[in-house]
Amino acid sequence: MDEQKSVSTEKCLEESDACKIDVAACKQMKARVPEIAEKIIAHCDSQECYTHIDYEPIPSEGFVSDLIDHFRALLFPGYFSKEKLDPANMKYSLGRTVSVLYDMLAEQITHHVRHDCLRYHLPCSECEHSGQVKAIAMLESIPRLRQLLSTDVQATYEGDPAAKSHDEIIFSYPGIYAMTVHRVAHRLFELGVPLLPRIMNEHAHSLTGIDIHPGATIGPRFVIDHGTGVVIGETTQIGTNVRIYQGVTLGALSLPKNAGEQFRGKKRHPTIEDDVIIYSGATILGGDTVIGARSVIGGNVWLTESVPPETMVLMEHPRLIYKSANDRKV
Repeated sequence: MDEQKSVSTEKCLEESDACKIDVAACKQMKARVPEIAEKIIAHCDSQECYTHIDYEPIPSEGFVSDLIDHFRALLFPGYFSKEKLDPANMKYSLGRTVSVLYDMLAEQITHHVRHDCLRYHLPCSECEHSGQVKAIAMLESIPRLRQLLSTDVQATYEGDPAAKSHDEIIFSYPGIYAMTVHRVAHRLFELGVPLLPRIMNEHAHSLTGIDIHPGATIGPRFVIDHGTGVVIGETTQIGTNVRIYQGVTLGALSLPKNAGEQFRGKKRHPTIEDDVIIYSGATILGGDTVIGARSVIGGNVWLTESVPPETMVLMEHPRLIYKSANDRKV
């Protein structure tokens, strides 16, 4: 027993010494932090560091999630309200949501407009008044956005045998979430609100894997099936009753170096006419590329030229190689 106690005591002493060594090492490391901090701060003045260190207000990304939640509560009444919505309290509850959303939206639009004015030395745009006017215009668009989203939900239901109800689609389909955010962001984009629409769509992108630029124009009855990996560029134009699957890219052709200013604002992404289906993995590029009405673009197709209406474009059937277990042995 005495021998065991002696071993135990020696072990404790060794651990104690090790702890003392760790404490000393920790102090040495910690002492280096102020010097490193000075270097990091000094590097902020370098051209290699993008900073936003100034006195003008910076837009608040944290508000985006709340804004989207309030918009969803109005666009799909009763589905995303924080409290039960019934005929008795509907007027009060939705009225309160409209009022809160107006205040939030007017403030955020004002911040974004003022940010651009001061950051880029633009002429005064009466940012606070502009924020209020654009917020009112946005709220007035709610019935139209509801109508568009209802066509998206209905088209999704009609084309998906796995969907048991409209409720399931509204609650759980990533394509509907992405399109809800996009239809709001696109309207803000049309109203000339800077930055905020892009932040909203990137928020939806981070949650769904669906990347839609707020500038993209998308008609009614639009369906994104599954959705992961879908990319829709800024100047894309999509007609009525179009369905696309996961992994589809509606993008721009590769641009020459330093061509940003030359091509900014010009048509760089394809036009998809009415009643088109685009299957998974297809890539369609270029501002002059038009996919004609009622066409079908097969999976993994790569297109940089237009397709006439009522055309089916398919990849040539691949040659598959089958090997038995015996064939694989070396």
